[in-house]
Amino acid sequence: MTTTREVSQASSPRTVGRTIRAYVTLTKPRVLELLLVTTVPVMILAQSGMPNLWLVLATVIGGAMSAGSAATFNMYIDRDIDAQMRRTVNRPLVTGEVSPRGALVFAWTLAVASTVWLWLTTNWMAASLSVVAIFFYVVIYTIILKRRTEQNIVWGGIAGCFPVLIGWSAVTGSLTWTPFILFVLVFLWTPPHYWPLSMKYKGDYADADVPMLGATRDGIQVGLQVILYAWATIACSLLLVPVAGMGVVYTVSALVFGGWFLYESHLLYNRAVRGEQIKPMRVFHASITYLTLLFVAIAVDPLLPF
Repeated sequence: MTTTREVSQASSPRTVGRTIRAYVTLTKPRVLELLLVTTVPVMILAQSGMPNLWLVLATVIGGAMSAGSAATFNMYIDRDIDAQMRRTVNRPLVTGEVSPRGALVFAWTLAVASTVWLWLTTNWMAASLSVVAIFFYVVIYTIILKRRTEQNIVWGGIAGCFPVLIGWSAVTGSLTWTPFILFVLVFLWTPPHYWPLSMKYKGDYADADVPMLGATRDGIQVGLQVILYAWATIACSLLLVPVAGMGVVYTVSALVFGGWFLYESHLLYNRAVRGEQIKPMRVFHASITYLTLLFVAIAVDPLLPF
């Protein structure tokens, strides 16, 4: 069924600005925000202060191209199910703003450019981790897991954990326990972040035959899983205190913001148990705010004398 917006797009002139916007949309700009939130604070922590600003900029540019490549590959592969979901029906490959061939060329261009850029401006380790991240998101998650198992986002979410490793290795040229704890932190955070979203759009996922947990299980079961992963996330965040020697600012932030995240997670579950109206997007937005504030604390803590 053609929407009013699609008709309008088809009848309006194809300008350079409109084409650029369509290609930018392929990179999922909102996901790139998560890249910025997790990469820069980790670089500050790795340096125990402010790293070279050019290095930070170079890493963010390379990481953005890498993430944009993975997102574009994802939209290219999922264009069939995107056409069946209200949440994704206006994506450029569905509306025809970008051709499948154009998207594929764009994805490969970003993949190669990001690898070369990171290799030249940071080091081989950061570049290699970037390649692994693209592979994991495109092959492991999008091609293998997404349409086959309701645990797709659990393991597929690993791809979103790589920016912390890339940021750390860009500064130090190596990896220690600290970035791996941060890696696990983002890994544990991803399911309670994404499952509430899949609860809201469970009809879309059902129509597209994608077995997201929020669409295949009832609110009580999903709510319980959200709670378990939220608790695990908070516990992991506190491991940074002894391992990375984090100070008062981070410790208090991890406890306060983590407590709020847990409160919203338990509220979701309790409403499901009582048969009340579930508001999953509260947990979704809370998870974003929680991770953002936690990583701000990670960035601020090394800059303070206590």
